[in-house]
Amino acid sequence: MADDTFLAHGPRVAIRRIAVRDHEEIGALARASAALHEPWVPLREHTPEGFREYVARFDGPACEGFVICLRETGAIVGGVNINNIIRGTIQSGALGYVAYASTTGRGFMTEGLRLVMTYAFADLGLHRLEANIQPANVASIRLVERLGFEREGYSPRFQYIDGAWRGHERWAVTAEAAGEDHREAE
Repeated sequence: MADDTFLAHGPRVAIRRIAVRDHEEIGALARASAALHEPWVPLREHTPEGFREYVARFDGPACEGFVICLRETGAIVGGVNINNIIRGTIQSGALGYVAYASTTGRGFMTEGLRLVMTYAFADLGLHRLEANIQPANVASIRLVERLGFEREGYSPRFQYIDGAWRGHERWAVTAEAAGEDHREAE
């Protein structure tokens, strides 16, 4: 199913902005993926109002929210946020992403994140993307390694997840390292 709201597409997946209309589909995917997400992803409100508030944060200049969809059907297979966008001489953002249990292990997240990276560097004019990952989340670390991210360090007690402050490895990629054109700082 071709969707003219797609921002970019690859052979199997496409990306588009997250929308309030995605509430039921994402809620069902999140519930079915609770065991997969529990140690890594902060819990979110999946009420209609909580979801509207979540989507509303992407209306400002500091965050962008995307879903990764199957090209043929439009079904959501993952989500990606670019948070804490800093402009000026830094042009950087922090990635957050989530895969869903029903479609893991098929390369959809690799393809979709690559599309988001291209969009971030070419269309948003960012120069650097950072991903902060708990050291035991091997699948997530392998994902960013495949995409050219390099480990830059470790941040102890970085994010509050599942009742505790969790340390994270800091991974990053620049437009040059990803082979993308970049814009000068605005």
